[in-house]
Amino acid sequence: MPVASSISVFWLIPWGVICIVLAYFLYSKSDWFSNLNIYWKITLRFCRALLFFLLGVLIFDFVFELIESKKEKPILITIVDNSSSINNYKDSNTVLKNIVSAKKAIRKRFKNKYDIVEMTTGDFPRYQSNISLSESKTNLESVFSKVATDYYNQNIGGLVLISDGNFNHGSNPLYNTSKLNYSPIYTLGVGDTVLKRDHYIKNLSFNEVTFLGNKFPIEVDLEAIKFKANKPYKVTIKKNNKTVASQNVVYQNEQRDFKQLSFLLNAEQTGFQRYTVSVSEAENEINYENNVRDFYVEIIDSRSKILILSSAPHPDISSVKEVLKSNKNVEIISKLISDWDNNLSGVDLIVWHKPSNGFNPSIANRIMENKKPVLFILGSDAPSEIINQLGLGIKSSNFKGKDDIQASFNMEFSSFELNEGFVEYIENVPPLNSRFSKISITKPLDVLLHQRIGSIKKKEPLVYFLKKSALKYGVIYGEGLWRWKINEFKDNSNIDFYKEILEKTCNYLLIKSNDSPLRLSFPEKFNMDEDIIVNASFYNASMEAITTSKINLKLTNDNNEEFDLQFSVYNDAYKLNMGTLKPGSYTWRASTVNNGKKHLKSGRFIVQNIGLESRDTYANHSLLKELSKESGGSFNLINNHHKMLNDIRARKDISTVMHKNSSFINLIDYKWIFFLLVFLVSLEWFGRKINGAY
Repeated sequence: MPVASSISVFWLIPWGVICIVLAYFLYSKSDWFSNLNIYWKITLRFCRALLFFLLGVLIFDFVFELIESKKEKPILITIVDNSSSINNYKDSNTVLKNIVSAKKAIRKRFKNKYDIVEMTTGDFPRYQSNISLSESKTNLESVFSKVATDYYNQNIGGLVLISDGNFNHGSNPLYNTSKLNYSPIYTLGVGDTVLKRDHYIKNLSFNEVTFLGNKFPIEVDLEAIKFKANKPYKVTIKKNNKTVASQNVVYQNEQRDFKQLSFLLNAEQTGFQRYTVSVSEAENEINYENNVRDFYVEIIDSRSKILILSSAPHPDISSVKEVLKSNKNVEIISKLISDWDNNLSGVDLIVWHKPSNGFNPSIANRIMENKKPVLFILGSDAPSEIINQLGLGIKSSNFKGKDDIQASFNMEFSSFELNEGFVEYIENVPPLNSRFSKISITKPLDVLLHQRIGSIKKKEPLVYFLKKSALKYGVIYGEGLWRWKINEFKDNSNIDFYKEILEKTCNYLLIKSNDSPLRLSFPEKFNMDEDIIVNASFYNASMEAITTSKINLKLTNDNNEEFDLQFSVYNDAYKLNMGTLKPGSYTWRASTVNNGKKHLKSGRFIVQNIGLESRDTYANHSLLKELSKESGGSFNLINNHHKMLNDIRARKDISTVMHKNSSFINLIDYKWIFFLLVFLVSLEWFGRKINGAY
């Protein structure tokens, strides 16, 4: 055992001699000691000498290095492709038996020489020995990544991969083999590599979201194996069992051919729309399931409806209307107050020009009750009592007269970004005409432009925003916006900055804040093989998460069948696991009651059947062979797994590794030293007392 100390260990020899000499002479001077028998003399001197010696050793602070040797057997990891594609071949009725037999043979042959680890891969890698051959995806790359991470810097003797070589998720597994410190990979091939007559939809490319009224493209990739050349087959796209597009495809290469067809479909209805792509069946195909694929496109109506209200025609209205109307995603409705039918259905934003003219409190109340955001453009004759009644966050004095107010950009404004050059533009726009008054701020405001007179920048706002609950309101304290437009066109031959400030102001007001106490995290797409898990939370008036209320969810499928579910409390939130659902479109409606008030949320989602595992009708043993070749392993068919066992056993580089672990221990850390010292002191004390010494 190696020993380390602050001084040389050889100093223990003279120290031991000194301890013996001291013990001898300390007892030689005592008269009572000379009368003792020889055994007591030796015992007392030995206890004293050993006590001095041990105390000295502790003072010298000796450190002992402990070296522990540990044998690490090589690790042999067996990985089984647990996906359902393994059953796509003619040997599907015996493949499970062959896999179990191969794993049993590996355990029997190497259980004493290797540490055997069993894994499966499909949707994701797992440490398990159970095999079901039922998972809906094949991800070979992820299992090698997991092995490289979990067994980093460990003695991996080899890996055995049992697979058909096909994968449909993740990247090529060849990219991750270098992470395994070039451990040999032995592959056992499952399935039939013989190409069989089949043509199928290999891939669909499309935009998952499009806008109502637009046309959206879809590309259909087809693969054909052993199909006659120059014979047409029909590719059809249907929606609600109605054909919306079709084309003929003609293959050229009779052994194996690829084709890509492009379609352009109309987005005619909002929501998740289900489309079915199919290629006509041919005689004697090995698989007809892969001739049909469903896909979903979410069609949204992005148009916002903006209502412009005014008491009389004004050039401001026409200039604002012209700018907003140029956006194809905005629908503009312009109404005089006298002609308006009070209909706010579908309105997303109200631009109210000079609300003080012919002011009707009932109209203002109706707008507020319907919780619509409003952009107020105040006229030069707006009385302070009406401004105060509208609750615009300011209080205006009732002076007489009008004033021309210039604009100054607030450099601290950050609610939305404006392009470079806007500050210079706004400093040179003509002034707005407003009421001469003194303004005091009564509520927190988000000021975009301050008032300016000449070179004097004032604190009073000219264009600003304020929030009331979840709604935002904008205020332009003056009229004459049309002059900004004309002035910019005169100087720059465009109205880019004028258009920018109007559009971004309206877009900012259109975005609603989420202050609903009931909130759900509900993805819009799921696969048929994954559990549908939804998280929810509910907040009280202080925005603290609470779980005292029950949250119910009503689920409706394509056939109008309804299912009533309830969330479970999970910590300070809620969770609902609906399990797996059949493919289709579903609508949901969540509800809860708190303090007598009902809260609702609704939406929709889709469950899609990707059908990845049914596409491949032949095994890809070339990938398995390349994996083995690159890593120094070997490839064999599953029926010939005994040859693989012999290959592994013949390797000389797969061996047990000896590890040495060293640790350092101070002598004073040993408890037996303490007890030995106590024993020596006690024994000497007892010997002295029993022999009459003090």
